[in-house]
Amino acid sequence: MTPLTLIGTAWLSIGGNRLRTTLTLLGIIIGVAAVIALMSIGRGAQAEITKSIESLGSNLLAVQPSEDLTLDDALALANPATAPSIEAVAPEIRTSAEVSFRGRGTYAEVRGVTSDFAFVRNVTVESGEFISPAHVRNRSNVAVLGSEVAMDLFGSRDPIGVTLTVIGGERGFGPGFPGEGASAPPAGVPFTVIGVLEHKDSGFGFAGQDDYLFLMPLTTVASRFSGSRTDTGEITVTSVNLRARDGRTGEATQEAETILRLRREITDRDDFTIVNQQSLIDAASQAGEGFTLFLGAVAGISLVVGGIGIMNIMLVSVTERTREIGLRKALGAKRRDILAQFITEAVLISLAGGLLGVALGMGLSAGVTALFRGPDLFGPDFRAVVSGEIVALALAVSAAIGLFFGIYPAAHAARLHPIEALRHE
Repeated sequence: MTPLTLIGTAWLSIGGNRLRTTLTLLGIIIGVAAVIALMSIGRGAQAEITKSIESLGSNLLAVQPSEDLTLDDALALANPATAPSIEAVAPEIRTSAEVSFRGRGTYAEVRGVTSDFAFVRNVTVESGEFISPAHVRNRSNVAVLGSEVAMDLFGSRDPIGVTLTVIGGERGFGPGFPGEGASAPPAGVPFTVIGVLEHKDSGFGFAGQDDYLFLMPLTTVASRFSGSRTDTGEITVTSVNLRARDGRTGEATQEAETILRLRREITDRDDFTIVNQQSLIDAASQAGEGFTLFLGAVAGISLVVGGIGIMNIMLVSVTERTREIGLRKALGAKRRDILAQFITEAVLISLAGGLLGVALGMGLSAGVTALFRGPDLFGPDFRAVVSGEIVALALAVSAAIGLFFGIYPAAHAARLHPIEALRHE
């Protein structure tokens, strides 16, 4: 039998019992739709996570100390003669404090930063201005607010130029350096708001980390917070952010390691860690891909169930058509013809279900995108990603399911003896 004859005969046999065929198709349709919908949602989630990390900049490096890291260490890393691959350096001091304005208060993550912080961390000011070198030199009592902090304190009011109070803190406010009366005054310290950061969505409807920041000049935090200097008087910092020049992240990492080892006289084990932002992006991508494949595998279980349904229906079909099989064999049909006919029927059912499942899965993915996309849900840019490879994989698996589960019924039909089959009632 020619392939076209096989397909035509199989199609007529399938259409002979439409209700049974429809019920058989349902298992494959649901399985393929589940695979496409879940994998596309997984891909969309992976894209959101990667975008959130990339928003910080793929050239970002962060030096995290296990012992004291000083401002002088950061200045050494900013020397273009010894670190030509490092474009900019932004040390920071982290703590937390209660911020209040006219009885409204909120807790914020306080960071003492320099003017290069915005460039290194890819931060944008929506209104006002960012901390300037003059603010850092003069230890000015100024602050730049994250969008969520500004909303908590001021609502829709423009906060630029408004004075608010910072109370307490993780390490406590004081008027001078350690040893100079650094106890926290109960009345708090006034700060003038000079800027508000642009909202940065982290994906899945959550506000970005930058939205909760309360930024001050690094020298202001160093002079107001106790414990921000070493015994020798050097300003200690929590971490140092580095921005590598394009395409030179590896060289920047090596230069930073060399400088810090020499300054800290390290001969054995480093007392600091340099985190590469690109490695975080790669790790997140790999984890997201694994999660997506896991979702696809879970959804694929329903395809196996659909395949079992195909096998059962095909076995019933073989039993009902035993006399037909005997007649075909008596008229000269060979075993391979019978085998090919029933396998073709199983694959056709599976492929038809796969195509319908693809359409349903794409519809479900579009529905998820429309239903859950928004600032309060998955994020305004979320989109379930239906790629060609997902569709091709789902169709290939559905065809393979039909082939695999159709072999046994087909082989059973091909083994029937023509005389016994003709006697079958």
